[in-house]
Amino acid sequence: MKVSTKGEYALRALLVLAQNPNQVIAISELSHKTLVTVQYLEKILLQLKKMNYVDSKRGLQGGYFLKSPPENIFIGEVIRYLEGPLAPMSCASVTAYEPCELEETCLLKPLWMLVREVVAYVLDQTTLDDLIKGNLQKSSFQIY
Repeated sequence: MKVSTKGEYALRALLVLAQNPNQVIAISELSHKTLVTVQYLEKILLQLKKMNYVDSKRGLQGGYFLKSPPENIFIGEVIRYLEGPLAPMSCASVTAYEPCELEETCLLKPLWMLVREVVAYVLDQTTLDDLIKGNLQKSSFQIY
């Protein structure tokens, strides 16, 4: 799994909106706070709007606001929607599985599956609210 700029910028925008609850933030201000161009940010926000995480208000006092509570926005869901599967290799993917040529004898597949499970577990347990409150600690994740 590789998080592209789209995923990173989407999370930045969501965090800014979550830190300003019940406020409509102009796209220019969001652009300034996230260091993302207005044009690129508009495309990302449109996708986040389709996910029902954000909404927009038109007009002079228009902009974007968080539609879902930060505690209901899980990072894993955002990343999967914007980036695709979390698995580092398609043979370890749950949603986009493709067998490799060495499927029967591959000694790497268990490693890729473990990596996928750990990444998915951490991202699926982490909310926007956790990030805002700084509740992300290694000890919080009892994986095995």
